[in-house]
Amino acid sequence: MRVMWMVMCACCVAWANADLEAKELSPRDIYEQASPAVVMVMGHSDGGKTGSGGTGSIIQADGLVLTNAHVVVEERTGKPYPRLSVFLKPPRVTGDSRMDLARMLRAKVVAYSTPLDLAILKLEEAPAPLPVVAFSESTHGRIGDRVVAIGHPEQGGLWTLTTGVISAEMDNFNGVKGKHVFQTETGLNRGNSGGPLLDSEGRMIAVNTAIARVATDGLPITSISFSLKSSVAAQWLRDQGLTGSITASTRAPSSQTNAASDLKVKPTPQPEPKTAQAPSTAAPVAPARATKPRGSVEPVPARPYDLDVLISDRAKAEADLEGMMSEMRERMKTR
Repeated sequence: MRVMWMVMCACCVAWANADLEAKELSPRDIYEQASPAVVMVMGHSDGGKTGSGGTGSIIQADGLVLTNAHVVVEERTGKPYPRLSVFLKPPRVTGDSRMDLARMLRAKVVAYSTPLDLAILKLEEAPAPLPVVAFSESTHGRIGDRVVAIGHPEQGGLWTLTTGVISAEMDNFNGVKGKHVFQTETGLNRGNSGGPLLDSEGRMIAVNTAIARVATDGLPITSISFSLKSSVAAQWLRDQGLTGSITASTRAPSSQTNAASDLKVKPTPQPEPKTAQAPSTAAPVAPARATKPRGSVEPVPARPYDLDVLISDRAKAEADLEGMMSEMRERMKTR
């Protein structure tokens, strides 16, 4: 009887392990599952000359997007950018930003926290239902666990997949109470801000927030990135009255710089302290602008993309379009 009991226990353990292993997804599977719910976010000032860009995750099918506050809040004013554009992933990413960023939607900031570097956006006229990224319990994350990130790292491609592991855990990051993070060696760069760090089941275990690139003595640093734990983001969402937006997992219970970048609106956001950030050493390199003869076909933009140039070009295109629409409205009034 004792032998039979031991055999049965061994079988149960084996089945349990097999069940856990069955949940493990390959990076390719994770990308195919989660990437449609990952977006690109751009913010523009009124003049369209300055802006910011980053990544976000759709967390509610009717168009709620979670991202970093520094992606959508203008540093100069401390307020959200007056114009926010969110781009849905195309069926296939080609490297031509004109095609890859064709599915644009307007968005508004409905809540944000500068200390936690979190913001929630609401898409306007979103085609429902949208795909969503589910949350994972970050308390289950362990050092050495495999994770992947999806985002738009500058000098790379749009909707890029990078892989790595959890390297360390830190509580009260940069002295901010309750700001608990994972350190990872997953490849993150400017443009990954606000994007999801995903576990082996393709669920968001953290929000990519910051990178370290330069030591205090000026030496370069690699593979040091920080992601805000999903438990912190989930609690913040609950504090905003967004409990229904959290799609939970089915599982059981300084030298940092910004990684480039239901509804309840805070009545009057109080001034919040900003975390000091060291400047990035990666200077953007704008592609050369050659003079084209009249009537020639415009070439495909250089690859990989430059975040600043992309933001500037988009802002200019939108400003030109708005100017044209305003002119048309004025003409209609005079008739």
